[in-house]
Amino acid sequence: MAEKNDSPGSTSTSSGQEGQQLLSSFIAEIIKSPINLILVGVIAMLVYKIVKSKTKIEEPVEEIKKLPKLRRDFTLEELKKYDGTGPDGRILVAVNGTVYDCTRGAHFYGPKGTYSTFGGKDASRALATFSATVQPQEGHDDLSDLDSDQMESMREWEEQFKGNYLFKYISLVFQG
Repeated sequence: MAEKNDSPGSTSTSSGQEGQQLLSSFIAEIIKSPINLILVGVIAMLVYKIVKSKTKIEEPVEEIKKLPKLRRDFTLEELKKYDGTGPDGRILVAVNGTVYDCTRGAHFYGPKGTYSTFGGKDASRALATFSATVQPQEGHDDLSDLDSDQMESMREWEEQFKGNYLFKYISLVFQG
């Protein structure tokens, strides 16, 4: 009969061998099937993406300089000065007779923005017709030729300007 070895070191080597056998059988099971290899690859990719997203360095947000609030009325001629090209970079857009400070939305309404044609102008007609290519009129535009759907569209845009945090109500546009 075989003798039992009750020495303290013998149990650790046998449990180490069992752990090694378990790991070997686990790896053999994974390698056995191509589906298992694909699943392991997908899991590894997902873990990599999770780790990478947590270590991603945030790009600094461009600081928007604080400009004093404007609380006054503008003529259409005065409004032209606020197209984002001035020394303070302020951008004002008029919609349906109300002027909004769109300076914080300079990436849209500034000189290089998608809607740069609206800066310093009354954008009511362009917004009503869903066209950024419609050049805002130089003088007063009474919008009387717009149909009811277009007027409703303009009012919806006006509500977005009022409710959007990027825009601040300033004043009414006077005819000049």
